[in-house]
Amino acid sequence: MKALRTHAVGGPETLTLDEIDEPTAGPGQVVVAVKACAINFPDTLMIRDMYQFKPQRPYSPGGEFSGVIESVGEGVTQWKVGDRVIGMCGNGGLAEKVALDQGRMFPLPEGVSFETGASLLMTYGTTIHGLKDRGRIKAGETMLVLGAAGGVGISAIELGKAYGNRVIAAVSSEEKAAAAREAGADDVVIYGRPPFDKDQSKALADAFKAACGPNGADIVYDIVGGDYSEPAVRAIAWEGRFLVVGFPAGIAKLPLNLTLLKSCDVCGVFWGAFTAREPQKNAEHVAELFELLKAGKINPRVSARFPLERGGEAIAMLADRKAVGKVVVTMD
Repeated sequence: MKALRTHAVGGPETLTLDEIDEPTAGPGQVVVAVKACAINFPDTLMIRDMYQFKPQRPYSPGGEFSGVIESVGEGVTQWKVGDRVIGMCGNGGLAEKVALDQGRMFPLPEGVSFETGASLLMTYGTTIHGLKDRGRIKAGETMLVLGAAGGVGISAIELGKAYGNRVIAAVSSEEKAAAAREAGADDVVIYGRPPFDKDQSKALADAFKAACGPNGADIVYDIVGGDYSEPAVRAIAWEGRFLVVGFPAGIAKLPLNLTLLKSCDVCGVFWGAFTAREPQKNAEHVAELFELLKAGKINPRVSARFPLERGGEAIAMLADRKAVGKVVVTMD
């Protein structure tokens, strides 16, 4: 079978399309014929050895996929050959087939495309956990989303609206602003590129405050970090919740006196660890996501599609922050 693999530390241009042996299903495992693999920001970091998990090379990037079960191993009770599934594999998704434990998948309902299914778990799964479990979201609140035009950002806009929030989207361009508005954002702030000096940081904080209104943002959903985080904290409401989701712009250094003055919480959102520690609660979240999808309240936006041999280009789109919505690699 074909697999796009990393053999040495480097960027997307170092990936090679290899012919390798097909996987076999061990005890408690299934083999899935991959139909689609969504690309996420961790994929850009892993191949550069900049992520907390460093798989042994050679390996295929791609942690989120959809497909059809092709074979099952001894002791598998949850699945049968022919089942449509979505799943998380950490890495290995940029290949025609993948073997994984039976508990790391969910059924893909009929009528939901493989591309949509592959785009659901990491982005919307992260956000539903962040907003419900860490952010304690309530109807009638105001939420500020940083990096609002990517896959995670759009999931935050849609879920925020589904839960009755007023959503302010912060993005870096007019094109991304249009995507945020299309996803349902009530207002948009377009910010510049860091580094920010003191005056620029204050101007961004003022822009956030103006958009959020006099009471500030009850929830800040921070996907970007870096110089964007402090201005957002300055725009947070009394007893607001600042959710740390990611930091492609760098790890922020927050002045902790702001948390005292705002009486606010700073909460980490580590969805991967949550899924391992609380699998039943995660399964309930996934079931809720499919109900929201069926009701038309969420809709993963696939903005770019690539065949397997061009999977490196898909990863480059995210690394260069050019992606709007989700980017998917398809096997057919």
